[in-house]
Amino acid sequence: MRESSEVELEQSAADPLSLKTPARIVGVLGMHRSGTSCLTGSLQQAGLFLGEHHTWNKHNRRGNRENQSIVDLHDAILEQNGGAWDRPPPQVSWSAQHLQRARELLHEYSAEKVFGFKDPRALLCLEGWKSLFPGIEFVGIFRHPNAVAASLNKRQEKPWEDCMELWYAHNSVLYQEYCNKPFPVLDFDTDEEVLDANITKAVDSLGLPGRDDDEKFYTPDLRNNTGAGGRMLPWRVRRLYKKLKKISL
Repeated sequence: MRESSEVELEQSAADPLSLKTPARIVGVLGMHRSGTSCLTGSLQQAGLFLGEHHTWNKHNRRGNRENQSIVDLHDAILEQNGGAWDRPPPQVSWSAQHLQRARELLHEYSAEKVFGFKDPRALLCLEGWKSLFPGIEFVGIFRHPNAVAASLNKRQEKPWEDCMELWYAHNSVLYQEYCNKPFPVLDFDTDEEVLDANITKAVDSLGLPGRDDDEKFYTPDLRNNTGAGGRMLPWRVRRLYKKLKKISL
């Protein structure tokens, strides 16, 4: 006798909506190198189920907490739209196959009450997730543009000007989503005590069980760059950064 999950996947080929999904889905939103791993790891400690995810890589010793299958899906969507994470396309549309694959991924965790995922590419692919799961919840985090640029330059030797464009493209979506429906947004540049308190606020806002204060995911050595003393920001980047500061916890 075949497993019921196999039968459900076959049925979904004809009717994608037949697949069950988790009761709640949380998307962690933020630009690359902006503290998303720290926030996601902290939420995981508080009870957010991440499923299969990375727990180590050479750029982040505690892991970026990303589900590779979701990352691969985002890469495929961006490629089909003529772009990539560092070449955001003007518009992003999901094919029927992409929607089906996302539904299948969510179905893998349908027994979970609250499933979460984190991938900076999600900011460029949000419309598909929102159409697939209208009740999706968000929590966001941002970082000073010069700190992001310093980190990207160190990791991938990206020019400062390109980093500013990428920062603006990703964080514009973060800000717009907040304006559409407010959710907790954290500033990764705050000091450790303030950041920890704001993580607790985000945990409470999401209704997660809570963290063990004796074992925190975040440690100061996870943050290696600051925006202090950096170049003057382009005017629209500077304006958006001020807007994000204003809505942050």
